Amino acid sequence: MSTQDAASARQHDKATTGPDRQASLALNSATAAACIAVVIPSYRVRDHILGVLDSLPPAVARVYVVDDACPEASGDWVQAHCRDPRVQIVRNPVNLGVGGAVMAGYRQAIADGADILVKMDGDGQMDAGALPKLVAPILRGEADYTKGNRFYDLDQISRMPRTRIVGNAALSFMTKISSGYWDIFDPTNGYTAVHARVAEKLPLSKISRRYFFETDMLFRLNIALAVVVDVPMDARYGAETSNLRISKVVFDFSFKHLRNTLKRVFYNYFLRDLSLASVELLAGIVLMMTGTLLGLLFWARSHYTGVPTTAGGVMLVALQIIVGIQMVLGFLAYDIASVPRRPVHRLLTALAARRSEAT
Repeated sequence: MSTQDAASARQHDKATTGPDRQASLALNSATAAACIAVVIPSYRVRDHILGVLDSLPPAVARVYVVDDACPEASGDWVQAHCRDPRVQIVRNPVNLGVGGAVMAGYRQAIADGADILVKMDGDGQMDAGALPKLVAPILRGEADYTKGNRFYDLDQISRMPRTRIVGNAALSFMTKISSGYWDIFDPTNGYTAVHARVAEKLPLSKISRRYFFETDMLFRLNIALAVVVDVPMDARYGAETSNLRISKVVFDFSFKHLRNTLKRVFYNYFLRDLSLASVELLAGIVLMMTGTLLGLLFWARSHYTGVPTTAGGVMLVALQIIVGIQMVLGFLAYDIASVPRRPVHRLLTALAARRSEAT
């Protein structure tokens, strides 16, 4: 960190009080060895982007504003009006969506040697003052990926529109199933941070480019066995408008959640591991299907012949379905307990250092 940045950091610390000041001090000391880069996708946020850039703490080493073929030429606007030497403009020749813009920023930040990649939106909804809390679990070696959670404080929830609360609850439940991270909430929160060594291992070109990308990131992180931690944050809503329309994405999101669920289960329980949970899932599905089919067969025969199904037949059907449900519940219990707990970025960093020494 340069002398000018250090002086700016001291001035920022004096202006900060309480827990935020402690987090800021911890961040500034930790960044002596870690390079934090902020990636800001920029599309139709010209009225807010400069304010977002001005609010970034001095401990941030690099800032990448990704102009995603913005019709407002936001990249040119930032270049002409922002004098912060940390800011670099990344331009997408065509619009790739918010996910595509973030991936472009990630690639550039990784190529420039960043250690932690923070994603912030350019609309001003994300508090830059919360950045120290967001990256702290990664700096302490407790997480590979962190994300904001606006639902931690019950008082904050009252500020949200009711439709957003209901929709977020439904999306959170589907995300728990498809990603395998059963202990997180608020999956659409785009205020995130990831260790660069973990981001390097993700198939960035395969991650969804549009609004599903935050959820798709969680699925990819689970496949990489990365540790994900929720960080409580305040909800902020201003005059900005969202381009996301639930009615347009509900079916697309549902299909992608189902696809990711099937992929995750196959990868984690059949391709690279085979455990009792794998047997429980298969046996449970088979028993439920055979019990259901046998029950339909008995019902059809009873309907057309007028002869009631025997008690033994009913018990045979019920027993298969009940045992099948119990086995699937056993699999779910195993899956919930298998959420990754050991961060992988330390191992990946050590391996990268060994390769560097070998070459």
